[in-house]
Amino acid sequence: MILRYFYDKGLAQASYLVGCSATGEAMIVDPMRDIRPYIEAAAAEGLRITHVTETHIHADYVSGSRELADFTGAQLYLSDMGTADWKYAFAQQDKAILVRDGDMWMVGNIKVEVLHTPGHTPEHISFMITDTAGADAPMGIFSGDSLFVGDVGRPDLLEEAAGMAGTAEIGARQQFATVARYKALPDYLQVWPAHGAGSACGKALGAVPSTTLGYEKRFNPAFRFEDEQEFVAWLLEGQPEAPFYFAQMKKVNKLGPQLTKRLSSPIVGDRAALDAALAEGVIVFDLRCKADFIERHVVGTISIPMENTGFINYVGWFVNYDQPIHLILPEHANIQETLTKFRSIGVDNIPVVYSEEVVHGDVQRLATLSAAELAERKQKNGLVIVDVRGKSEYAESHIAGAINIPLGYLAQRLNELPKDHTIVTQCASGYRSQIAASVLERYGFQDVLNLDDNATAWRAALPTE
Repeated sequence: MILRYFYDKGLAQASYLVGCSATGEAMIVDPMRDIRPYIEAAAAEGLRITHVTETHIHADYVSGSRELADFTGAQLYLSDMGTADWKYAFAQQDKAILVRDGDMWMVGNIKVEVLHTPGHTPEHISFMITDTAGADAPMGIFSGDSLFVGDVGRPDLLEEAAGMAGTAEIGARQQFATVARYKALPDYLQVWPAHGAGSACGKALGAVPSTTLGYEKRFNPAFRFEDEQEFVAWLLEGQPEAPFYFAQMKKVNKLGPQLTKRLSSPIVGDRAALDAALAEGVIVFDLRCKADFIERHVVGTISIPMENTGFINYVGWFVNYDQPIHLILPEHANIQETLTKFRSIGVDNIPVVYSEEVVHGDVQRLATLSAAELAERKQKNGLVIVDVRGKSEYAESHIAGAINIPLGYLAQRLNELPKDHTIVTQCASGYRSQIAASVLERYGFQDVLNLDDNATAWRAALPTE
């Protein structure tokens, strides 16, 4: 058996190739929308991609299952479990085989068994893998978002992201039953999850790529509960903010992502086009590095520097999927690779991009200050400090007097901030707070300062709570 691991650091998302060397067949599990890595890996191993599947309707990225099946002619396998609200709408059109708990198929000599593992989502399934060429018992499980290293999938996304009220507790109880099912399986089974540390699909995911069921039984806190109500309370507490774009991903992956070969390429615009777009209210993301945006930028653009590996997750907080967006690219950015990043979260409507040469003429510097400067100014006059970190980060420690508005909710809570005061944006490193400062500028706040310092510096210079 051949097993290959693929990981997108920006999305903290894992996918897999499992192949039979005897027959040359291969299956891809939970593919990304960018299918090139799977095509290249299969070719390098002398394999044909004959099967494509996924564990559930993903909320945090656009699935590549449909794209890969279309490109390779592979058979697509999709879950038929769960409620009618979350059935795959494109399954019949794409001639997908719908599978249920207990179903099985072969990829050469590799047996794939379906386990219904709901909780994260109602339709969620996992795949138990047996290499029948040399064994009569399973080797491991592709657990998707049902079981991670050190955590389990969050059950509240249907409620938080898709607006389905009352589903979080139902999902938590389903997750309790799923954990009980895992407890009954052999300890030696390897576990290959769909996400790692940094994913918003759980609250405490480990950073190592795989684990064993025995290890999780010993150290994963989800396995310590015998009482269902205590488990539910623990699981629902402290989940990170669900990015707004998750609702769109659920919709796209349910209805069927558009094939990228049908998407048009953007044109390159000039400064006049940029000014016209901003006047019309178009969201323009400036992807240049932090320092360049501080030095000069066009007011109204939102700074989301590509230097951060996970920058695309911040894009997802501010994009409007019903409208086009424009991009200002750094000097050495590859347009196609950038488009691939945006398309990974379903941002397909990008009609115009700009080179950084458009940042000239009527530009502005982003005002910043250090922790020491903030401490001095805070003693002399009234400032409104806005901590844009997540609520759990804020609860752990924050600057005394700072108010907490997590970055993704800032645009929806502008009325909580006075425009006649100096606003200081603050986070743990200066990255998220720079995004926040640019958002405030876009919406007409004139006196904005970004605390361009890290948490160690502001904890040392300022009183905290």
